[in-house]
Amino acid sequence: MRRVGGRTDRVVVVGAGLGGLACALHLAGAGRQVTVLEREAVPGGRAGRLTVDGYEFDTGPTVLTMPDLIAEALDAVGERLTDWIELSRLDPAYRAHYPDGSTLDVITEPSRMAAEVERVCGPSEADGYLRFVEYARRLWELERADFVERNLDSPTDLLTGNLLKLLAMGAFGRLQSKIDQFFTDPRTRRVFSFQAMYAGLAPRDALAIYAVIAYLDSVAGVYFPRGGIHAVPRALAGAAEKHGVQIRYGTTVTRVETSAGRAVAVHTAAGERIPADVVVLNPDLPVARRDLLPPRRHRPLRYSPSCVVLHIGSRMEYGRIAHHNLHFGRDWQGAFDEVIRRGTLMSDPSLLVTNPSRTDDSLAPPGRQAYYVLAPVPNLLRGRDLDWRGGLGERYAAELIGVLEARGYKDFGEGVEVSHVVTPPDWADLGMAAGTPFAAAHTFWQTGPFRPGNLHSTLDNVVFVGSGTQPGVGVPMVLISGKLAARRVTGRAA
Repeated sequence: MRRVGGRTDRVVVVGAGLGGLACALHLAGAGRQVTVLEREAVPGGRAGRLTVDGYEFDTGPTVLTMPDLIAEALDAVGERLTDWIELSRLDPAYRAHYPDGSTLDVITEPSRMAAEVERVCGPSEADGYLRFVEYARRLWELERADFVERNLDSPTDLLTGNLLKLLAMGAFGRLQSKIDQFFTDPRTRRVFSFQAMYAGLAPRDALAIYAVIAYLDSVAGVYFPRGGIHAVPRALAGAAEKHGVQIRYGTTVTRVETSAGRAVAVHTAAGERIPADVVVLNPDLPVARRDLLPPRRHRPLRYSPSCVVLHIGSRMEYGRIAHHNLHFGRDWQGAFDEVIRRGTLMSDPSLLVTNPSRTDDSLAPPGRQAYYVLAPVPNLLRGRDLDWRGGLGERYAAELIGVLEARGYKDFGEGVEVSHVVTPPDWADLGMAAGTPFAAAHTFWQTGPFRPGNLHSTLDNVVFVGSGTQPGVGVPMVLISGKLAARRVTGRAA
């Protein structure tokens, strides 16, 4: 494993996102002097917080899996997860709503889920589900140590015994084809393959190795922290400060100063120069390379789709929904073609609706509900003709409210008290390349050792962390990226 050369006593982490905070905790636990510089007034990066008229909204991820990775980061400084975060396991993890009016609860206990699948889709589909669980569990076991929680420097690092086992399992074929080997009902096929959108691809284009996302999402458990997902970075930041990490909020870094092939300091918008032995960069990787480092040509990246998010504070409450709800449109493949290939809006949208206040009533005023509505849309490069700044954002938000009303959210529009709409240009304004919060797509050539590495190729003490580098997108992967970045500095295997 390549590692940072020279002294590594003083580390400056730029950005207090989940990856940067996890990295800071692992480094502090290894005895490094760590300073985190964060431009916002709160920690979290994409996992931020929007407060409006008594409503509390998570601004980024709403689905939390693998809390053991949070525990691992806290354990690096001797802290316990239960002392910092109150977690609830969601049951069901999701409720899937289909165009024919049927619903399927995604339950993360395989025996109960098999009964649910049998109720909705029949016994043969339940048998396929149980076979899928064993397949996906085995995939995760083979991938985790060798390919996910490991720094990869070149394709030859993939050459392990587990690679052969993955090849034998068809893990490098297409996800949709693999899903179709287990399921025949279009409803189960959708609910166990929609996660490909997290990887920036249609299921027919994604690799079968990404069935592990469905495993983590649908089998390993989905959790919710009291106070929302933003409670996670608050906890990580609190533990870091308790153990000597200095976190400076409201501090914007403008550039990394380099000399003789090394970073020597970072400069802030206030004119301050902060010396460093190592610089860890948590901003979106292509933006960090463009805005903070010396100019250099890089291989162009293919980006994931973006999304429009509606943060809604409402007087309306609905009994037929769960905490997380998947609303599938009729034209499943067409939706992917529109967003990813054609760069147009979905004509028949598939949506994620999260209602966190039904689990934690502190997130909305008494008698009110908070909703988070996410619709995949093209990123700014693919959807160049979409004029978000010219009123499209408001029109599309109104259209999505109409879609929800047609799908059973009676009088949803009339109940709106607070509405905040986030569109691709807003993501870009927050420092996300191509206006997407989902970073570079997980194509074959942007996966594993082919994804931008977390150790700069010419500046041997600049390290990247976050979804733009290895291992990739999603809260678990970003937390792992923090651990991997810290290993580049410390040389430790764990």
